[in-house]
Amino acid sequence: MFKGGMLALELKVVSVRVPEGCNVIVGTAHFIKTVEDLYEALVNCVPDIKFGIGFCESSGPCLVRHEGNDEELRRLAAETAYELACGHSFIIFLRNAFPINVLERIKHVPEVCVVHAATANPLQVIVVETEQGRGILGVVDGFRSKGIEKEEDIAKRKEFLRKIGYKLG
Repeated sequence: MFKGGMLALELKVVSVRVPEGCNVIVGTAHFIKTVEDLYEALVNCVPDIKFGIGFCESSGPCLVRHEGNDEELRRLAAETAYELACGHSFIIFLRNAFPINVLERIKHVPEVCVVHAATANPLQVIVVETEQGRGILGVVDGFRSKGIEKEEDIAKRKEFLRKIGYKLG
């Protein structure tokens, strides 16, 4: 798509709706078996994890491949992946687990190239579209910083981490 000798591109913002009690992971990978390998990685991390995966194939039929063990999350992942429509991108919605429980395993799936975001916050994906297709430029995870933590904020952070079991009492 050339206009006046220059390549034209369009930037889009795709807002990802994260259901209550869920987290989302967005990344880029490179092969049709990604959706199955991500499935295996997730079920081997947390025994009662519930999830849905959507993966945008970027060659051949260019379909959104999807898997999961929770039909609602699987449907949401497929629909959101289709809205993103970025070649070789994936999106995972999680319930009964946090990204910290699965990220290392996801990063070690051979075809995973990068993880762009892992969050329960409102998420926006910055997408570039050219004549060839679409890609992820980056993400906006949550909100802008409002200040620097003070001693009472540090105490609240430490208390929260202990309350949810991620630090010793």
